[in-house]
Amino acid sequence: MICWIDTALLDEVSAEARHSLRGRKNRNFHGDDAQPGHRLLNAIEPGSYIMPHRHLDPNKGETMVVLRGTLGLVSFDDAGKVIETARVSHGVPGGNPRGSTPLGMDIPSGIWHTVFALEPGTVFLEAKAGPYLPLTAEEKAPWAPAEGDPAAPAYLTGLVRLLA
Repeated sequence: MICWIDTALLDEVSAEARHSLRGRKNRNFHGDDAQPGHRLLNAIEPGSYIMPHRHLDPNKGETMVVLRGTLGLVSFDDAGKVIETARVSHGVPGGNPRGSTPLGMDIPSGIWHTVFALEPGTVFLEAKAGPYLPLTAEEKAPWAPAEGDPAAPAYLTGLVRLLA
């Protein structure tokens, strides 16, 4: 059966994100975490913090395309210095150092990065290799607070300000 990605589905997953303690919710299209290819919607609300991380497995690059709202992207060097920032938004001009309209991004393995919502109702389509594996210690940024750390909200606020 075909699963339609329409405004009703985006509304549904966004409502789930708004009511989630973490401020985000995914809707998987792949059967389970062991599948070799993962395809999912990620709904994320402002204030939801995803710790900067990287994927060391060369097969674990991530592709994200914004379907609604605006996503902030920040990439870092190994010491935590910001390398690049971008506003990624469906059909909204600007926000990209090249001057074009960024609708999504492909993040190769090994790149330190984080994303966050810049407006309510932000939803992006994500594709990446499975199977799902939790991040290892080497994949979590040692210079950034962990999710749930009391310092995380202030750290996220600083990242959001980079895109103001």
